[in-house]
Amino acid sequence: MSNSPSAPRSGFARMFLVTGLPTELKVSFWIWFVGGILGLLGGMLGMLASLVLFAAAPGAATLVLLLMLLAAAVGAAQIVLALAMKDGKRWARLGLTALTGATLVLAVANAMMGVGQGGNWATFVISLAATVLLWLPNSQAFFAAARSGNTSSE
Repeated sequence: MSNSPSAPRSGFARMFLVTGLPTELKVSFWIWFVGGILGLLGGMLGMLASLVLFAAAPGAATLVLLLMLLAAAVGAAQIVLALAMKDGKRWARLGLTALTGATLVLAVANAMMGVGQGGNWATFVISLAATVLLWLPNSQAFFAAARSGNTSSE
């Protein structure tokens, strides 16, 4: 399929190309990529919504705006890391693993403070599943082959 003349080799369409990846990495990629898109959009919408809060509580609005900016930045980083992971970059796999650790810290902090509605636990469990997929034997073999240049991720 990747040898087809109609297969995208560069540009925007290549971002969605997952041929050549083990099934584990395909699933992990889509979890990270879609999660990143949702995080980026949620952060951007939250930033817009926080602007309304400035009229009533400027101090709280500033904090909410900063948190939403952070959420958007994490979502964007997640997208970049997922795309690099798909290309066999080991540093991207480590970055995504670190993001899973961060979601665990946030889930524990929210539980200890008694805030939130448990969404951080769901995020952690989904991130954990995507991270486990990154470290399974087929995934390990893909990253090893990518490092030695013996893979075609197209």
